[in-house]
Amino acid sequence: MAFTEFRPLDEKSLIEYIKTVPSLYSKLGSDLKVKEVGDGNLNFVYVVVSHAGSFVIKQALPYIRCIGESWPMTKDRAYFEAVALRELGRLNPEHVPEVYHFDHTMSLIGMRYLEPPHIIVRKGLIAGIEYPLLAEHMSEFMARTLYFTSLLYRSTTEHKRAVAEFCGNVELCKHTEQVVFSDPYKVSQYNHWTSPYLDRDAEALREDNVLKLEVAELKSKFCERAQALLHGDLHTSSVMVTHESTQVLDPEFAFYGPMGFDIGAFLGNLILAFFAQNGHADQVNDRKTYKEWILRTIEDTWNLFHKKFIALWDEHKDGSGEAYLPAIYNNPELRQLVQKKFMEDLFHDTLGFGAAKIVRRIVGVAHVEDFESITDASRRADCERRALEVAKLLLKERRKFHAISEVISAIQKLQS
Repeated sequence: MAFTEFRPLDEKSLIEYIKTVPSLYSKLGSDLKVKEVGDGNLNFVYVVVSHAGSFVIKQALPYIRCIGESWPMTKDRAYFEAVALRELGRLNPEHVPEVYHFDHTMSLIGMRYLEPPHIIVRKGLIAGIEYPLLAEHMSEFMARTLYFTSLLYRSTTEHKRAVAEFCGNVELCKHTEQVVFSDPYKVSQYNHWTSPYLDRDAEALREDNVLKLEVAELKSKFCERAQALLHGDLHTSSVMVTHESTQVLDPEFAFYGPMGFDIGAFLGNLILAFFAQNGHADQVNDRKTYKEWILRTIEDTWNLFHKKFIALWDEHKDGSGEAYLPAIYNNPELRQLVQKKFMEDLFHDTLGFGAAKIVRRIVGVAHVEDFESITDASRRADCERRALEVAKLLLKERRKFHAISEVISAIQKLQS
């Protein structure tokens, strides 16, 4: 069977495909078993196992899987995902699964299977499981990725070449522009929310002029600022964990953009998880202790990221990075001023982008299981409304916050 043109694979045809690819077939041999496990919005994901080993196959479709052919989407996203996985893996080999194979024609990636007990972080958060190394590992991943792909480390020539590589991922960037920065603030056929409980809340977003000004500024930064290589969709379903391991997946939205977008996406989804806990509490477990752990994880993630990012900056201060030339920024006092301003701006970007991510997951097209798994609609809406209040506060007043501890205090005030 030839695979010279694109076609969606099923469990049977995938086995035939694998037999034509030595780099995959040699890992498993005969007696292959295939199971489709994709629960995301976009792609087919298969786990392939045999007595000799296992791997994952991911195939991009020419449309959004959760909506159907009425919302087309380029298959080329698989190419950018494969390129990003390899670059992210080069920078973070302990936290990114290895790519074994990429087929551009079939829009297909073969990669390491993250065997049990790895679990998607979002599912662990719903179950109330604590992951002691999550903040440590995610701060390391973000610090290394964002520093080493920025002009703090690279020359402008290197940076522009890398930016150009990912400019072709424009369709997925436009998708993000629509679902994060546009649709939640206007009437859109794809928007939905916990109705009727949040009808007025959704309307208030569309009528809030100050909020719209802030969102416009964030959208401008997203579209115009090629600061570093971003995962592009770094929410809690794009990370798998055990108590010892943290693995980042699914960078098909990868592009060069503002650093705060990735950091904000991860922290914003932790905030969503925090406010969802009241909907998962019961008489056996009120989730109060777990909510405290989530808040500590948010605080630790930012603080550890800040520490590690500055440490990398200091270590390579005399390197080839052209953002701040050593010949100009040549004394410790000036470097500290530059770093302070840089990190303050990044902190405020992080809060703004994180808040925008919260809003889109409550009134936009694609929601999150944290809330959707709360069966009582009134209870779910109450959790969502509190998260929206935090998001609006962070969007409109983020520049008033100067430390992550202040953000945690604001969340605690609005939780009840």
